[in-house]
Amino acid sequence: MSTTNFPFQTLRDLLRYAVTRFNTEQLFFGHGSANALDEAAYLLLHTLKLPLDKIDPFLDARLLPEEINAAIAVIERRASDRVPASYITKEAWLGTYNFYVDERVIVPRSFIAELIPERFSPWVQDPEEVSDILELCTGSGCLPIMLADAFYNAQVDAVDISKDALAVARKNVQTYELEDRISLIESDLYSNVPDKLYDMIITNPPYVNSNSMSKLPQEYLHEPQIALAGGDDGMDLVRKIVAGAGKRLKPNGILMVEIGNERVFAEEAFAEYGLTWLSTSAGDDMVFMLTAEQLQDSES
Repeated sequence: MSTTNFPFQTLRDLLRYAVTRFNTEQLFFGHGSANALDEAAYLLLHTLKLPLDKIDPFLDARLLPEEINAAIAVIERRASDRVPASYITKEAWLGTYNFYVDERVIVPRSFIAELIPERFSPWVQDPEEVSDILELCTGSGCLPIMLADAFYNAQVDAVDISKDALAVARKNVQTYELEDRISLIESDLYSNVPDKLYDMIITNPPYVNSNSMSKLPQEYLHEPQIALAGGDDGMDLVRKIVAGAGKRLKPNGILMVEIGNERVFAEEAFAEYGLTWLSTSAGDDMVFMLTAEQLQDSES
């Protein structure tokens, strides 16, 4: 697409155009940015290789024709094809962490990630004593990387059923130079997990119920559906995770599970436990916790 079709000169021109295109197409923003302006600013700054946190100094700078062409191509890919921004830029952010992503993994987004910097206080009383963590459904490897940073005496076993996802996770683990602390394991949940006990089991599994899957915005259809679909009530994999956690946790261990908007289904599926719900930026509905004691009592 040639710049001759567009009378653009500055980043401000492109920003206005992008916001209008995104709003006209009624894009869905669920992969990082919250609105058309933030998404447009991020995509344009990334495309032009400018600092992502400083747009004002560059708004009225004139752009080269090739820069305008590159920016318009990105705007159109997001607007017309509804490709999530992270697949266009090949990166995603969780807090201060930057991860490589592509279509082999879902775009990283997790409420558990908000809890990691506080090292799950007060549920983990002595973070320095945490030596073994199991993370299921790892995808891009974002959570085990953050867990390894927060619990610096821990070894982290990160599991996924997808070879493709593990290839992306391996790239991120190497970027953060954590190969000696994070073991990537191809496994259907616990099937290939080492025979050992863990201080904690952490998971952000597929949990979208079948009714919600049928109504997903087009942006989500670009993601691996195996990483989203959780069966009729969204709890298919969660049931297996809960059922197998007790015998793999140390006596004071915890299981932490993210289930998004599926609290009602989770409460129904695990009514016998009395789930503890943890507070996140989205409220007290997104992440639940069970202790080893609760899980082991149910097995006896």
